[in-house]
Amino acid sequence: MISIRRVKLEEAETLTQIAIAAKRHWDYPEHWMELWIPQLTFSPAYFEENESWVAELDSEAIAFYTLQEKDGNAWLENIWVLPEYIGKGVGRQLFEHVVELARQRGYQALQLEAEPSAVGFYEKMGMRKIGEYQYELDSQMRVLPLMEIKL
Repeated sequence: MISIRRVKLEEAETLTQIAIAAKRHWDYPEHWMELWIPQLTFSPAYFEENESWVAELDSEAIAFYTLQEKDGNAWLENIWVLPEYIGKGVGRQLFEHVVELARQRGYQALQLEAEPSAVGFYEKMGMRKIGEYQYELDSQMRVLPLMEIKL
């Protein structure tokens, strides 16, 4: 049975490993991974400053998310699931948790910048694309969909 609770500061290293493993799951080139690892490395201070929740199974962290506020909306900054749990309902449980939390707090919408490989998941959760963010990585343009669900 999966339980969801607040992240503990001492879990920063474990959660960093979850984020890196989850990103690697999408088979990006290793040199891209090296560029992303600093962004996927979380310190205890990050979790002190950013409300984050962890999914655990048998007392082990298997996934987490970070909830922020951006432009008056709830913003899902991170949602990372260990690869062996992708497709097993863990992401859905975390997503439903963040939606409920955002609703309770009176937000009108939940938004995020989507990992392109996860767009199908977010669409199944009821989100729709409202824009995109483009940037160059290793001389290639990357397009990240901006997605939203009304609460």
